[in-house]
Amino acid sequence: MKAPWNVSGTYFESCNCEAACPCVFLGPPTDGVCNALIGWHIDQGSFDDARLDGLNAALFAHSPGHMLQTKWKVALYVDERADDRQKDALTKIFSGAAGGHLAALGPLIGEVLGVRSAAIDYRMDGKQRTLAIPNVAEMEIEAMTGQGGEDVTVSNMPFTPVPGYPAVVCQSKRLSFSDYGFNLEISKKNGFYSPFSYHA
Repeated sequence: MKAPWNVSGTYFESCNCEAACPCVFLGPPTDGVCNALIGWHIDQGSFDDARLDGLNAALFAHSPGHMLQTKWKVALYVDERADDRQKDALTKIFSGAAGGHLAALGPLIGEVLGVRSAAIDYRMDGKQRTLAIPNVAEMEIEAMTGQGGEDVTVSNMPFTPVPGYPAVVCQSKRLSFSDYGFNLEISKKNGFYSPFSYHA
């Protein structure tokens, strides 16, 4: 019997596609491949009796073509502040091994490049989101301004890591990733942010 768990908080992501990313509408990436970095901050959460409040996780994904037709390479980073039980919980939840929504990504993954603990600095400031992993990644996005100065949002996307919430469409100020043989430096491309809630 799997341990009961639930986590909720905020998430954001950026990739090399033009905004809004066509992958979420089941289309091919605008550049032929998709390189994406996703970050999560847990406001409240538990796995069995391990509390996860305040912890972060990040996932890098490389899809060499259409995201539903090719096998991804992924790398998972979990908060270095987590103790052994919390690290195990974060790894199971954000890899999909614990079930829940992210388990649906399992069949799409061809290679797990690695799972490691890291200092993950996740910040929110108004319509901006930033994430930094020392010597590995930096991500900064800002919400696009829509009609009447309101956010541009997309609801009920058919392919998303965060179901159930409208996503705010953003443009990246920077997305850099350097690990496992990748060396990416991207700007003025796609981003999304929203709340998230996962459970099993």
